[in-house]
Amino acid sequence: MARRQGFGLLAASWPLLACFASLLALDLAGLGPAPGAPGAGVSFLLVLLLAFAALWWGLRRLGAEPDSRRAVPVAGVLAVAVVLRLLALPLTPSLSDDVYRYLWDGRVAASGANPYLLTPDDESLAELRDDLWRKTAHRDVATVYPPLALAMFAGAAVLPEPLLAYKLALAAVDLAGCVLLLALARRRGNGWAALAYVWNPLLVVEGAGMGHIDVLGASLVIACVRLLSVGRKAAAGGAAALAVLAKLVPLAVLPLWWRHVRGRGQRTFAVGAASLLLPATVAVLPWTRGVPPGLVEYALRWEYNGPLYEPLWRLIGVPRLDLAASGIVHLVRSIFGGEVEAAPWSTLYSLAYPQFLARLVLLVAAAVLWLRLWRRRPEPVAAAFGALAVVLLMSPTFYPWYLIWILPWAALTGTRAVLVLSATLPLAYLPALAGVPYFPWVYGAVWLPPLTLLLLAHRRSGAPPP
Repeated sequence: MARRQGFGLLAASWPLLACFASLLALDLAGLGPAPGAPGAGVSFLLVLLLAFAALWWGLRRLGAEPDSRRAVPVAGVLAVAVVLRLLALPLTPSLSDDVYRYLWDGRVAASGANPYLLTPDDESLAELRDDLWRKTAHRDVATVYPPLALAMFAGAAVLPEPLLAYKLALAAVDLAGCVLLLALARRRGNGWAALAYVWNPLLVVEGAGMGHIDVLGASLVIACVRLLSVGRKAAAGGAAALAVLAKLVPLAVLPLWWRHVRGRGQRTFAVGAASLLLPATVAVLPWTRGVPPGLVEYALRWEYNGPLYEPLWRLIGVPRLDLAASGIVHLVRSIFGGEVEAAPWSTLYSLAYPQFLARLVLLVAAAVLWLRLWRRRPEPVAAAFGALAVVLLMSPTFYPWYLIWILPWAALTGTRAVLVLSATLPLAYLPALAGVPYFPWVYGAVWLPPLTLLLLAHRRSGAPPP
């Protein structure tokens, strides 16, 4: 029986493994994504798209349907997951250079300098500069990463092969998250559902391949939900705190988990979270001196591929609502008095532009949707899916690796629109790799297929669109 299952897994997974072997071959041959080589970048993305087709074919062959009750051969599934990540580990971080920034921030932290206030271009860090510094992007912005992420970066930065050490550690964390998700899926009645995450090409490429720290945060979120499912509330609170200390995104769901736990369990969960969050906050405040400048810069300046943000700021600009906003500021200033160049009027005038107004609208919409979740008191999986989806959908920035935050929950719930989005999101790399315009064609290629699938699914179910 075990041998037959092993052959079945191999037969179902070999096309996916072959696609990743092809990605590695392209990279080793110097045909991976690179500046000035649009053909290589497009070829890489085409093979990556084939990997998603191979995943779909494999899941169909295994019969991994949402209502499947057959036992999952966990060891075999994880063996395939390990091989996929081993094939991705040697990939050059060519789709994104974030990992070089991670290692630079880690080097600065390990040296005892302050990465929250010192930008990579700060002259006091000149003695740390080498090829890693030259590969670091946005050298005029200080780090935005919380202390657990920085600790991981610093630990890798002091080792002889920092990039490999970091990616190995991240792959290990990723596999631990996969184990926990498989256990959670089995507890929910369908262990096969987790395969859409465990074998997902986006997770493998963006994690073991490109080294995005989001994998650490997502794995800790999985750990929290798994611990809640077995009643380990204090440990779940600790896992939630660690997820926030890896990246701030889980702050959106932590209160919902606390609200779901009833009675004395709420206090236990809160103590577990606070026992890590409070000491870490106290320790890092002398370094940040308040809100980190890099975080403010990210909130106000970064934008790319936001699903609602991209069309919204353009719509705001058509009737020139930004001029109307400037007029309102002018009216209020005329009532209260003050010079145009003086605060707060100079700041308010500077913010009356379409992109900032779109951010403001989406922030209000996110707050309204989050409050609806709060009132519904969703169970942990639905809370993670809903709150993290609200954050991402309302964000001005949606890089492909951001989807890792909601991909586990889309897999467990069988939300095929999100799984399709994991296949279309890599197309967002096309403007950088091939120089094609982003809006409207790449934007449409990324977002229209999953949106269409979502609307069709709701039409079949008779439920109103979300």
